[in-house]
Amino acid sequence: MTQELLLLVESNTTGTGRLFPQAARALGLHPVLLASDSARYSWAGDVEVVHAETDSTEAVVDASRCLAATRPIAGITTSSDHFVGTAAAAASALGLPAHAPEAIAAVRDKGVQRRLLAEQGVRVPRFTVAGSVDEALEAAESIGYPVVVKPVTGSGSLGVRLCAEPAETSRHAALVLARGHNERGVPVPRRLTVEEFMTGEEYSAEVLNGSVVGVTHKHLGALPLFVETGHDFPARLAPAVHDALSGAAEAAVRALGLTLGPAHVELRVDRDGPVLIEVNPRLAGGWIPRLVHEATGIDLILDTVKAFCGRASTLDATARGGAAIRFVLAPDNGVLSHLDGVIEARTVPGVTDVEIYREPGADITVAGDFRDRIGHVLARADSPAAAAAAATEGVGLIRPVLVTGMEVPA
Repeated sequence: MTQELLLLVESNTTGTGRLFPQAARALGLHPVLLASDSARYSWAGDVEVVHAETDSTEAVVDASRCLAATRPIAGITTSSDHFVGTAAAAASALGLPAHAPEAIAAVRDKGVQRRLLAEQGVRVPRFTVAGSVDEALEAAESIGYPVVVKPVTGSGSLGVRLCAEPAETSRHAALVLARGHNERGVPVPRRLTVEEFMTGEEYSAEVLNGSVVGVTHKHLGALPLFVETGHDFPARLAPAVHDALSGAAEAAVRALGLTLGPAHVELRVDRDGPVLIEVNPRLAGGWIPRLVHEATGIDLILDTVKAFCGRASTLDATARGGAAIRFVLAPDNGVLSHLDGVIEARTVPGVTDVEIYREPGADITVAGDFRDRIGHVLARADSPAAAAAAATEGVGLIRPVLVTGMEVPA
């Protein structure tokens, strides 16, 4: 019997993308990575790679059809935020399980997404979509400072900033609007959102097939940036707050037509309850799916592959505990000489994984987004609080040592 294929349209370059081929094999599928540049993926050595111009939906559909002519395709998906629309279009063209491509396009535009959610009665911050600096300034004055300014597409806190006054808004809006391509070289709209700054703790609901699997507590770095410095799963919440967050997240994915596969729903909680920040039509980044697996035994990556192959998932927890991750952040610009304390971090009780993403000699530039994360400490324990304490202790032992290029040993 010919082995069915799972097509992966590109991947995220860090985090859980490299686990998708393992999930495919666990289900008896043969993973194939469609990529415009396989050199991006250091982990892809044992994965079949087919070249495709993935910045073109038509090219990906053509490549998928060519593969379908030789071997049956069970499903098409991606771990990358940038390619969820392409994966959906290719799957739809081949009659495979997928979201409607137009639904994905609407969700990936944060301005359109917000409008649709507001129309369906989901609470969102006050916002305006702007296409010029003048429009951004007018929106900020109307909403009231401080405001959050961010591009209408993107992930990982790229281009997101809290602006406290007009000059700052003008500078940041100009930077966002000048950016014509994302970090993958794909064209992006020259539009941004100006939105009300919501106070309160930040959480994310991890959703699969329209139902919340659990809620993550997010830790953020210092304003005016929104760099995520760590995550705890499950979030320690009063039952009523947990239910309110879950209800808001499930209402949002229903309103947006995202009841197949994963969604990562970001929310804050203030005195009036949950307010939805944004919905992402993919699994969470930052190793959150691994935290869910460590804490509950539920494998969101495996279940995502099942969803886009038309297979059922039970989502039954087989463990009960807590997991947490804390990220090693670049302290400054420079060249990475080495990191002190890595061995010591691995010996902290409860720490299950310490990983460093950058090699000695790497150029480090503080960008104010997910790229500032150069490593992580992950912990598991009987409770979320104990896991958080272990991860925090471990990351506190690690110190990146940066030097200037002239000082780096030969």
